[in-house]
Amino acid sequence: MGNSITEGWVGTHPEFFTENNYIGRGISGQTSPQMLMRFYGDVVALKPKAVVINAGTNDVAENTGAYHPDFTLNNIKAMASIAEANGIKVILTSVLPASQIKWRLDIKDAPQKIIALNKEIEAYAKANKYGYVDYFSAMKDEKNGLPEKLSKDGVHPNGDGYKIMEKLVKEEIKKIVK
Repeated sequence: MGNSITEGWVGTHPEFFTENNYIGRGISGQTSPQMLMRFYGDVVALKPKAVVINAGTNDVAENTGAYHPDFTLNNIKAMASIAEANGIKVILTSVLPASQIKWRLDIKDAPQKIIALNKEIEAYAKANKYGYVDYFSAMKDEKNGLPEKLSKDGVHPNGDGYKIMEKLVKEEIKKIVK
């Protein structure tokens, strides 16, 4: 469950999804409240064993209004609670690194906002015994951004970036879904 990062992943490496019996539900540009609104149809109705939730990039980018970290975190918590209430195991992920948001150059503190949100997501995952995948630490450069070798625009991974994500998420799914 995600945004353009998930949508792009399915387009870049569709075999990762088909070979592992995964379904990618990403819609470009979506923020966490939009993802929450479609959570039942795109996750619960499909009755998966687990859900991987990647949300927050477009919230920080202020795609649908001012960024409020508690609002974003509460939307992620709501999706996790809905999944858990429906017998779906939960895996939360960090927001990917971004030193700047190319379509919102007026946002000067994206790395700081992402780092703070990631700390909250990780703490929530641990407190609730959910899985957690730290894409940020594995992919960040010295500016806490997504390096050129992993992305053309500093926000969306390329094939090499998705390979890193695939290894990390697959390991976590194996731990959670037995």
